[in-house]
Amino acid sequence: MRRLVLAVGLFLVAAGSAHAADVPTSPVYDKNGHIIQTPLAPPEKPTVLTQERAKAIFLAYPKVKNWLSRYPTRDRTTDAEFNKDLRYWQVNVWWGKAGEIATGRVDDATQHVTEAWTGPQVAWKMARGYKGAFGGTKINSYSVWLSFCAFFLLGLVDWRRPLSLRNLDLLAMLSFSVSLWFFNRGNIFASAPLAYPPLVYLIGRGLWIGFTGRAPRGRTLWPVWLLLAATAFGAGFRVTEYNVRNSNVIDVGYSGVIGAERIVAGQSPYGHMPDEGDLKPCGPKDQEGEIRERIQTNGRCESANPRGDTYGPVAYESYIPGYLAFGWSGKWDDLPAAHATVIAFDLLCILGLFLVGLRFGGSAFGATLAFAWTAYPFTQYSSSSNTNDSLLPAFLIWGLWVVTSPPARSGFAALAGWTKFAALIVAPMWITYRLTREQVLRALAGFAVATLVAFSILLLEPNLGHAMRVFWDRTIPWQLSRDSPFSIWDWRQYHAKGIPNLHVLQRFLQALLVAAALVFALVPRRKTPLQLAALTGALLLGFELVLTHWSYLYIPWFFPFVAYATLAPRAAPEPVPEPVVDERVPEAVPVS
Repeated sequence: MRRLVLAVGLFLVAAGSAHAADVPTSPVYDKNGHIIQTPLAPPEKPTVLTQERAKAIFLAYPKVKNWLSRYPTRDRTTDAEFNKDLRYWQVNVWWGKAGEIATGRVDDATQHVTEAWTGPQVAWKMARGYKGAFGGTKINSYSVWLSFCAFFLLGLVDWRRPLSLRNLDLLAMLSFSVSLWFFNRGNIFASAPLAYPPLVYLIGRGLWIGFTGRAPRGRTLWPVWLLLAATAFGAGFRVTEYNVRNSNVIDVGYSGVIGAERIVAGQSPYGHMPDEGDLKPCGPKDQEGEIRERIQTNGRCESANPRGDTYGPVAYESYIPGYLAFGWSGKWDDLPAAHATVIAFDLLCILGLFLVGLRFGGSAFGATLAFAWTAYPFTQYSSSSNTNDSLLPAFLIWGLWVVTSPPARSGFAALAGWTKFAALIVAPMWITYRLTREQVLRALAGFAVATLVAFSILLLEPNLGHAMRVFWDRTIPWQLSRDSPFSIWDWRQYHAKGIPNLHVLQRFLQALLVAAALVFALVPRRKTPLQLAALTGALLLGFELVLTHWSYLYIPWFFPFVAYATLAPRAAPEPVPEPVVDERVPEAVPVS
């Protein structure tokens, strides 16, 4: 009997094994490519947590609990959804006017919170402090960043006068690093306020130098040959180590490459950026489960960047040489065209500053300014992020070099303004700089010609009027109305207790900035290049002070002009013209 039972058992096991071997583990196709058999779906694994338990764990998490204490519980709702593929609970918390105020994940197996985002971190991934999100991990490491700071100070500090204003100015330029430290840890409510003290201080210094015309006492102690050697070495290091090898390209740089491709293809960038929408997907899902690559209206599979057309036309035209040299695959990949463009403008800033310093202060001043850009960590931060933020200062630097030519100076101001609209704040002062009545028309003509050249790409569209409306809708109004947590001005959007609403103060300061831009066009009446640079820096700093969406990437906008004003050698007083003596013999005066 036992043998019979054993034989039957062995038969059933063998039959089960044979059946299991026949069950496909992947779809089975016939010779024509049609599916003829599909695998059996494995039974669903039960969850460890219930929906209510997952929500309770998330709400009790200290970071979440602390943030939610700012909101009354009566208007709060919480939902949780289980992700079967990755086995976690996605928890979202909503509150009245503020919308979604917290989100995160609870691992089902360990019952631990693996992600918790609150306040600005919910809608803004760049507020979450992801490691290397801007510039990659290399430039953001302590050793590299502090090495840049030390290099900057070592070459520029006046060691003979350690308590001088010049040295304090240098420390103020570097003090943005404190704010950046908190930003890199996702603490926006600490990082944003800490950016304002150096902004305000440098504005004050720019106004003082701009109206007095007096540069701070002190000078760089390194000889010219050493400054130039350090600049050359540093520039090579910036290009190879911290751009080509260790950097990333964020959406700003990506948009420049897209715009260049559109222009070369005979199309305006405005209204033609790659979108997601209802377009057919053509790529894999990302970590959020979204497919960013879609078949666009031009028939290409391209990575989406729908708001990439928010800059001036020069921001896209400047990328055309890089695009022609390296092309674009349609994907958000390494984007060599973006790297090439950023490297070129970075080097143009260094060369331009050397020529500016050489013209207005001699070889020592030229070497000092070139070294300052090379050693300053925030110019490298922008370069390592491969943004378009070195374009604006490059145009203004070269405009300062040809400052005595009204058409050229105004033309460069226009190119800067039609790259990033912030530069338009200095246009009145640059156009009217030391002009006679006869020169005003020449300056206005230079600005107008550069503007027409910049906007000529709108002629690529069949309907110029429509193209101009699209440009306007996609750029200035959108930038003025956008919300952002990266300044103190727009925190009212969170409707939370303890967060001030500074909207009225922001509007007052914006009006004051516009008034200052108009006043500086007239006062001081006969500005020196030093005063023009100082007031240019002050206006750009003021623009950033009142900006709703502020970034550390914008620091290079004003840096060259702050560096010029604070590092310029003290010039000897201009000699007072000798009175002209008429040596002709006077005619005899008849005596009555």
